[in-house]
Amino acid sequence: MSNTKQKEKVRLTPVSVYHYVRLVGRSLTFLLLLYFYIMNKLKNGEDLESIIESHPVILTAIWIVFLVEMILRFFPSKIESPGCQKQFRKNYIKTGKTEIKIQDDNAVMLVALIWVAINAVFGMLHMKGILDDGIMLLLCSFYSVCDLICILFFCPFQSWFLKNKCCCTCRIYNWDYAMMFTPLFFVQKTYTWSLLVLSVVLMARWEITFYRFPERFSENTNGYLHCANCTEKLCTHKKQLKTLWKNIADYMQERVKKLKL
Repeated sequence: MSNTKQKEKVRLTPVSVYHYVRLVGRSLTFLLLLYFYIMNKLKNGEDLESIIESHPVILTAIWIVFLVEMILRFFPSKIESPGCQKQFRKNYIKTGKTEIKIQDDNAVMLVALIWVAINAVFGMLHMKGILDDGIMLLLCSFYSVCDLICILFFCPFQSWFLKNKCCCTCRIYNWDYAMMFTPLFFVQKTYTWSLLVLSVVLMARWEITFYRFPERFSENTNGYLHCANCTEKLCTHKKQLKTLWKNIADYMQERVKKLKL
């Protein structure tokens, strides 16, 4: 019986599998773009964006994947995280409580300011010619990988700023595409700006919904955000990772003690 329970705890949910598939896909995309960039810099060849444009199949595939992902965010979905699904009326389960408890808006503004400041630095370096369009595309691809790492393993915004319980209660969940596509603002191409514009629209829709229906975003008023109703169960994997790191740290400490004896 205990073995059965243990297996249930580590079993990946469909939502988790979806995240892992996207992580693998985005990681491979980043490595491919990095390879193109490095090899062509060594050969004094074309810029990264020219290489991508010369491979329309690759460009179209990447563009369509991100475009479809964002479009799906505008509608309820069973394979998406409850973190971005709580905005929809169909996922609002009244708890009978009226007090709306949400993370401090000051922390949300701080996250926004820090993100803008970081990318403003990259933008200034780009305008001065120190960074080219290829680096901005690589930065965007790198952000896309980090986005899934935040969901699956460790999120600095959650741990250091917002202090939310998990992704389900994240105040800025649907900011992800706008944040990852921020560097595209400096790459003046139709395919880059189309992704950026749609990501901003997605974030704007999220913010409008939040200010119109804040009760949907609060665990205290929306039962959909309770652990019992979670379809993701990523907290289990994150706890396992923390336990693994703790075990490694304990093992290293024991090894150090034995070496000192």
